[in-house]
Amino acid sequence: MQGVRHIPTSRYNHRPDGTVISLIVIHYISLPPNCFGGHYVDDLFTGDLDENAHPYFKGLSSFECSSHLFINRKGLITQYVSFDERAWHAGRSSYNGHKECNDYSIGIELEGCLYCAYTNEQYKALKECVNALKKTYPAIGNNLAGHSEVAPGRKQDPGPFFDWSLFR
Repeated sequence: MQGVRHIPTSRYNHRPDGTVISLIVIHYISLPPNCFGGHYVDDLFTGDLDENAHPYFKGLSSFECSSHLFINRKGLITQYVSFDERAWHAGRSSYNGHKECNDYSIGIELEGCLYCAYTNEQYKALKECVNALKKTYPAIGNNLAGHSEVAPGRKQDPGPFFDWSLFR
């Protein structure tokens, strides 16, 4: 994939030995909530979020999370964690009876929120990413899930405005 920004983070660890990457988890994020653009998502995933920059950010600097990829509203892709490493995106989770999705999944964050549609540029970039990842990690197959599917009752993303039929 061309034009991917790389912003490394220390917020990852190694996957368990022998792990086969077999799932992609789709998320949404916006910081502050429902606001798009800016550097706050980068800051969160790299551990550099200034809690004084917005009232919503209080306490978020201790929230250790990361993602493999982030796709903004214009379709720009940022990679924070190598696909071969374990990003901290799904939390307590399971997929098809297999717990701890972070161990065997790739997390992709879309800049969005619960109450808005995603852009055509995001769908285009997401499709390119997923197609490339499926070629590199064939065990992914059709294992594509929303965060809400792997952490039901705890998470809602990518939300009701994510068009799974358009994406697939």
